[in-house]
Amino acid sequence: MRKAAAIPLSILGLGVAGIGYASVIERNWFRLRRFDVPVLAPGQRPVRILQISDLHLTPRRHRLIEWVRSLASLDPDLVVNTGDTLAHPDAVESYMYAVEPLLDRPGLFVYGSNDLYAPRPKNPVRYLWRTSKGDPRQHVPNLPWDELGAAMREAGWLDMNNATARLKVADLDVHVGGIHDSHIDRDRYDEIAGQAPVDADLRLGVMHSPEPRNMSRFAQDGYQVLLAGHTHGGQLCIPFYGALVTNCGIDRARVKGLSRHESSWLHVSAGLGTSPYAPARFACPPEATLLTLVPRRPVVPDDTSSRKVR
Repeated sequence: MRKAAAIPLSILGLGVAGIGYASVIERNWFRLRRFDVPVLAPGQRPVRILQISDLHLTPRRHRLIEWVRSLASLDPDLVVNTGDTLAHPDAVESYMYAVEPLLDRPGLFVYGSNDLYAPRPKNPVRYLWRTSKGDPRQHVPNLPWDELGAAMREAGWLDMNNATARLKVADLDVHVGGIHDSHIDRDRYDEIAGQAPVDADLRLGVMHSPEPRNMSRFAQDGYQVLLAGHTHGGQLCIPFYGALVTNCGIDRARVKGLSRHESSWLHVSAGLGTSPYAPARFACPPEATLLTLVPRRPVVPDDTSSRKVR
């Protein structure tokens, strides 16, 4: 009897250890991911974009706040926040303190659903068979999203929720198109639709949730680089397998990192935080990303195509 009972107890011990690791260690094991994106015209100097996403910030996340502050040492040319910044009504001041060292450079932002609506207790297991898009909704925003946006706009960052803008980033003339969160049906791509200006050095699309229908419209309108968040990289992943779910329409293979979508480069951030009611990550550390835009390789003509057949 004692020997038989030892097996479930050992499994229980492993489970407790796993929960402790996921909620205490990995959740605070912040990482910087780096990618080179070959999108610039030949001869243009590289440009660095820092993407932060999904902080789900509460005022007591001191380690996360200080880590975000440290990102200023990367000296990015542009900062992009792809939403879900808040998880507490008193978190705006904490967030602005976190990004304060980054506010002296150009910045862009869009909202996610969690910037408007406070998190609520949910059963995380349900994500294994469905997304949260159909969950009962709160209809009146109860987080200070307007205060958050006003603070970033006052600092000079551009509000890209269903909007377009033109700005100078290092040596580049950049056209940006952005949409609000499709996860709560606030995206209005028709308001920004149309061919992005071909005379811009870079055409950048920004969104919170990477829904393929919007990604395709960005690509068809000529946007070269698309940035999104929302997925948390799957949040609870299986080693050597990856994410179980994406919580949106994108496939698991592109739940985080750099990939292609039609003619565009797509980067999906796994984000820096979690809901306060699901404070754990496993095999998916929290992250910010430094994207270095570099020149495309010049096309070398294939001289064999001009040879005559004798």
